[in-house]
Amino acid sequence: MFFSGFPRMVGLNLFPRLCQLTIVGQSINHIDGLECCTLLQELWVVQCNLTEISGVQNCQQLKKLYLYNNHISEVKNLQMQGDLEVLWLNNNRISQIQGLNSLHNLKELNLADNNIEKIGHGLDPNVNLQNLNISGNKISSFKELTMIAHLPHMKELALKDPTSTPNPVCLLCNYATHVLYHMPGLQRLDTYDVSSKQVKEAAESTVMKKMMYYNMRVRTAQRNLAETRLSLKERKRNMLQLPEECIRTINHTLKNVCPGDRRDTPTDISHDPTMERKILSKIEALRERLLIWTRRIDESRDISQVRNMMEYTVKFLLMELESVGNIRLEEGCATDPWFTSCCDLLLSRFSLSDFKVHGITGLKIDKVIRIHNSALRLRIEDKFHNLLTSKESTNFSQNYRRRLEHLFYAADPEGNNEKDDILHILEEGFKASKHNKSLETEGAIPLSNSLIVTEQPRIQHTLSQASQGEPKHSKIIVSKVFVGYSTPFREGEPVDRNSYPRAYSVYRNVDPKHRIALNSPLSSKTHAGPDCSPRQRQWFVFDHELILPEYIIYFEYTTGVLDSYCTNNTPSNDIILDKEVHSMEPVLKPQPKLLSLDDKVLLNVARANVLSQITVLNLHGNSLSKIKAISHLTALRHLTISFNELTHLDDISHMPNLEFLDTSYNRLATLEGLRGLGQLKQLDVRWNKLTKAREDTAVLRKHTPALLRLDTRYNPWNKPEAVRKTVLGRLTTLTHLDNVLVTEEEAAEAVHMAAGSKMNQASLLVHSRTNDERPRSLSLLSTAQLLCQLSPAQWSINTELEPDWTANITALNLDSQRISKLISLNKLVNLRWASFNDNDISRVEGLESCLKLEELSLNNNNISTLTGLSKLRCLNKLSLDGNQLSILDASTLDQLPNLSFLSVENNTISSLHGIQRVRSLLELYIGNNRISTSQDIYFLKADNKYPPKKQHCLKILP
Repeated sequence: MFFSGFPRMVGLNLFPRLCQLTIVGQSINHIDGLECCTLLQELWVVQCNLTEISGVQNCQQLKKLYLYNNHISEVKNLQMQGDLEVLWLNNNRISQIQGLNSLHNLKELNLADNNIEKIGHGLDPNVNLQNLNISGNKISSFKELTMIAHLPHMKELALKDPTSTPNPVCLLCNYATHVLYHMPGLQRLDTYDVSSKQVKEAAESTVMKKMMYYNMRVRTAQRNLAETRLSLKERKRNMLQLPEECIRTINHTLKNVCPGDRRDTPTDISHDPTMERKILSKIEALRERLLIWTRRIDESRDISQVRNMMEYTVKFLLMELESVGNIRLEEGCATDPWFTSCCDLLLSRFSLSDFKVHGITGLKIDKVIRIHNSALRLRIEDKFHNLLTSKESTNFSQNYRRRLEHLFYAADPEGNNEKDDILHILEEGFKASKHNKSLETEGAIPLSNSLIVTEQPRIQHTLSQASQGEPKHSKIIVSKVFVGYSTPFREGEPVDRNSYPRAYSVYRNVDPKHRIALNSPLSSKTHAGPDCSPRQRQWFVFDHELILPEYIIYFEYTTGVLDSYCTNNTPSNDIILDKEVHSMEPVLKPQPKLLSLDDKVLLNVARANVLSQITVLNLHGNSLSKIKAISHLTALRHLTISFNELTHLDDISHMPNLEFLDTSYNRLATLEGLRGLGQLKQLDVRWNKLTKAREDTAVLRKHTPALLRLDTRYNPWNKPEAVRKTVLGRLTTLTHLDNVLVTEEEAAEAVHMAAGSKMNQASLLVHSRTNDERPRSLSLLSTAQLLCQLSPAQWSINTELEPDWTANITALNLDSQRISKLISLNKLVNLRWASFNDNDISRVEGLESCLKLEELSLNNNNISTLTGLSKLRCLNKLSLDGNQLSILDASTLDQLPNLSFLSVENNTISSLHGIQRVRSLLELYIGNNRISTSQDIYFLKADNKYPPKKQHCLKILP
């Protein structure tokens, strides 16, 4: 039925054996009358006025369906067409790929010339798809193209065929390379023949070079972080000498002054009301000084900002890799003109009077990054082109440049994840937020030309979340914005398109007073000047495609006294105040130190007649390294041994009545030795040398079952960020940890994490995969990490398992599971890729049965030897960064004939001796170790006993 004469589908019930029906150029709005055409195999309803897919439910033998050139906006009602092989929906109004879940036999799909921006997971069920045309849509991201890379039978793909306009992604550099790498089985791309071996190898080679390049850059960023952390630790060690000494002195004085803590408190003092008031007054003053210095030292210990900036840097590099260079993030320096302009812009929008109320005295710029995003730039240029060719183009072309502004954006402080928000903006641009909690806007993006207007929500949120925290470090995105026709904000009306139908944006003046501009010298990059211009204004922009992110600025606020102290590290008025407090009455005379203990000394110190009467004992402030004599004090309930020289606690054992123990300010490296303290309720181990939270917590769990209060602060823990959860997960009786109340929610979460830290059947079910190949992905993740990220788990907790289910496991990712020992791996005989990063593993064991293992990652554990790897002869990638290796065990490496990749950065290795045994090594990463002589480079030469190494790809970091 062509062109006319068939406005409605009628009379088809007279053709029950109809196999093919073609309707072209009619005014049909709906598909009707096919209920009796159950044998229909091919249906064409094209160039009509269809608004939806319907009426084909009974045509279950349908193999070909052509519905192009209609007005269909949604793919639906195809659940019964399981035999469908060809589907053409081009030239419609479809914006989302969906409704294809039941089409498992679909081989050809044409969605060209629609409004599709995202591919998503809509094609996942169509595993037999061979030919896909999505030309003439709005796909702009390489990441979207990877969504079709897993379709195993894809032969032909079109994103810019000659009959349609190309997708924006096709205009980006390395478009064809990206597609061919991810889909090596492709035969035709955009109508071109790409089946030749040379084309595929060229794409493969290009991608491999890029992955190696970005791997090096990521490692360089991580190495720089490690070096920065070391320098910060050294700087802080010097800077904190004064606060730590002051805290030590105050604590020492406090313990001397407190009545009952001194062994020589005279009776006349303890019963003199005047003297008692003086003592209490001095105690209160000392505690105030202690609080001030403690806050200062806690603030100085924070290096999270450095780690945070490194994480951003790594994310930026991975973003560059995934976009094949179409997103590039360039860090600026003082010689770059754009860097100077960007700094001047931020400093000119900073007004000291606005920030004084928060204690902020200035602004220091840490880093400026320029955003090069080809896709976003093409999008805004295309948007401008459309506006210039519109009906209002005359007025627009004359004024549009004057409506361009450079405005600031900061992530919503009440949002879930600031980092994800920023990364999304850099990669895909702004998206119209459905609802901004802090600004009560609907579908509009908040921007401003004023720093205080941009930062105020974040500052207030930070202050409300942490009573002692300061909103010191921050970051903003500077964007080029076309505000277009803008209208003032009207009170009482919602900020959305319905309220302002003709406006591109809405603005409101926050502070109408003008300011005097100040040009600060760029060399200092610090601004604390007077009020400056222009007028503070906030915009709400409706169209996210008219915003182009150009820069991201990292900066910090200066806050006066503390920043001055941290910068100059000079004694301040605090020292004078400390001296005044120390000299307050009563000034007690220093007591002679006890050099050793015996029964007579103990009786004298405790003022007792017999040892069995001693319940409270204060040995504070002596030079004791052993306290064996107290083992006879079975009635002891309260023991203070702070400010001594103790290195172990073996002498404090089997004291059934001991309830309080203060061991602060000693030299304890372990809590091993504590035994039989069944009634201990309070333990203070501050300011010692404890490093292993898990081992020390295990001692306490076994020997102090009644412990309620524990203070572990100011110890050099190996993983300080994990100490609290480690302790709470094992000491379930605690009510206070580090002088902070333990909430029920926190305790339950820690116990849950601790319960999941053991390798068992449940953990294997969740964290294992059974894939046969590594996915093709522009990712630097290990194969185990990548498979667990991209592929769904094979089993669930409630799945009925076959007896040999573990033999199917090929990948296992147990990163960050707080594992201390590798167990339950003996049945994983086909395991090929494994990752156990960020755990507490101290020995490589339990892998003897995993003889097919090809990749093994054990980064950031406590491993000190390679013993346990010698049977893994198939191993080709081994990563042991961030452990405690001191040597490269030649006897173990000699048993790894296929090892081509070895990374042992951030260890304590002092020599390359042993590396000569690895005959297949192509890549070596051994930065941040203790290799001190250049002669070690000769160990990389081929050993005469073995075949020469392949050295065309060897990488050594300093």
